[in-house]
Amino acid sequence: MPFVSKKAKLKLSTQEIAQLERIRNSRTESWSRVERAQIMLLYYANETVSNITQPVSTNRPKIERVLDKTLALGAIPAFNDLPRSGKPAEITDNAKAWVVSMACQKPKDLGYASEIWTMAALAKHLRNHCQSAGYPELSRLAKGTVSKILSQAEIRPHKIDYY
Repeated sequence: MPFVSKKAKLKLSTQEIAQLERIRNSRTESWSRVERAQIMLLYYANETVSNITQPVSTNRPKIERVLDKTLALGAIPAFNDLPRSGKPAEITDNAKAWVVSMACQKPKDLGYASEIWTMAALAKHLRNHCQSAGYPELSRLAKGTVSKILSQAEIRPHKIDYY
């Protein structure tokens, strides 16, 4: 007697089938979405998980994950990756505001010889003074992070605009 799958059957509306076929045949969709659509359509056509591995050129655990997610969430929501926890932000908004305010000051006013900040000099100044300003999370601040914070604020202290 052949093995009978205990996995639930996939139920799709005609709109979902049309959307899955559009995604499967698309040349502009990401490969992961095309692959998921192909897996869903093959499973909907009563193919077994083992038989799906050949045309999709993938492994059984990946197909099981896609089908489990599809059966739990539905066909269309299963296309999107689930949100991940990610690493929490270590630099607070107040600390970023302090970085921007320091970048807006001239280095000459703070006792430095230069007229404009370099990212390295600004980062070093911020690391040296962050404890006394109350932002200890900036003690390992790199010049790349300073550059990102200033870019988000659209501030360029290392550039001089001549009129």
